[in-house]
Amino acid sequence: MWLPRFSSKTVTVLLLAQTTCLLLFIISRPGPSSPAGGEDRVHVLVLSSWRSGSSFLGQLFSQHPDVFYLMEPAWHVWTTLSQGSAATLHMAVRDLMRSIFLCDMDVFDAYMPQSRNLSAFFNWATSRALCSPPACSAFPRGTISKQDVCKTLCTRQPFSLAREACRSYSHVVLKEVRFFNLQVLYPLLSDPALNLRIVHLVRDPRAVLRSREQTAKALARDNGIVLGTNGTWVEADPGLRVVREVCRSHVRIAEAATLKPPPFLRGRYRLVRFEDLAREPLAEIRALYAFTGLTLTPQLEAWIHNITHGSGIGKPIEAFHTSSRNARNVSQAWRHALPFTKILRVQEVCAGALQLLGYRPVYSADQQRDLTLDLVLPRGPDHFSWASPD
Repeated sequence: MWLPRFSSKTVTVLLLAQTTCLLLFIISRPGPSSPAGGEDRVHVLVLSSWRSGSSFLGQLFSQHPDVFYLMEPAWHVWTTLSQGSAATLHMAVRDLMRSIFLCDMDVFDAYMPQSRNLSAFFNWATSRALCSPPACSAFPRGTISKQDVCKTLCTRQPFSLAREACRSYSHVVLKEVRFFNLQVLYPLLSDPALNLRIVHLVRDPRAVLRSREQTAKALARDNGIVLGTNGTWVEADPGLRVVREVCRSHVRIAEAATLKPPPFLRGRYRLVRFEDLAREPLAEIRALYAFTGLTLTPQLEAWIHNITHGSGIGKPIEAFHTSSRNARNVSQAWRHALPFTKILRVQEVCAGALQLLGYRPVYSADQQRDLTLDLVLPRGPDHFSWASPD
């Protein structure tokens, strides 16, 4: 597949042009319209990293009848400006997020062909809202959507319907894996036009490595951008450089939000561990819904129970797919799959993240495979503190 390539100078010019246009647009734009019912719209950013269970958590929001959801819209920025680095693309990604939160889909003009349908969005069929009225009539709002049916019935729906659909929901939820610090989001958190909540999802780095190795080809371009290789794709990561950067980013984000957060961040950030979500999915999602102003419906409760109590553990082909699995088994699969030497290396490069986020290291292969040894430390004042080590 042919992909456009840009020089570093071109990338810089494009970013400056986009930022200038956005500022002019913000100045001239009237306030965002309210969704049905007249209440202020709630905006939620599910902030995570690759292979951390974010697609699963995204679906827990996407299937809610009050939510307009998009999965990783910044994929379009990174594929168009693939010669940039994660840091240089931060502002372009942030500006894209703000526009989408305000249901302004014209922002995609810079990253998509002019002639396009709903299917132009990255993994568009993961959004129940794009498979339901007014975007498409495949599924009523109150039912659980299915990706294969949506792809069959909704692929050719006009792109303009995404804006109409977005404006009809009380909550806009975006899931993104392409932010490496929290400070770049401060303008959104302090923006009076937005009512933003941050859900920060983390996962045991050892489990992340195991999952990344299963989907290495799918992550090659993103790895190159994280490592700043000027457009060169990086499939292998023998030095765990990408894993180290991911761990460092989680530490930066968690510390910025919990040690001395700015006033506009208080009450707008919640950290969630995938392992806690896997063990007590209903309790965790109830808490997340309460944090974001949503209510768990009986149909959603039954669906969440079913997809977290299946028999599968996931396959490499399911890189961006959520299926029925045993969530607890998925969260511990790495303990049988990774060689102990790799685990030691991950624990070395991610020592700070393990300590801050509450994951117990192992010191032998026997400890690794002893599932009676709980490696997820309990949260609470007596057992676990979100503060960083001295």
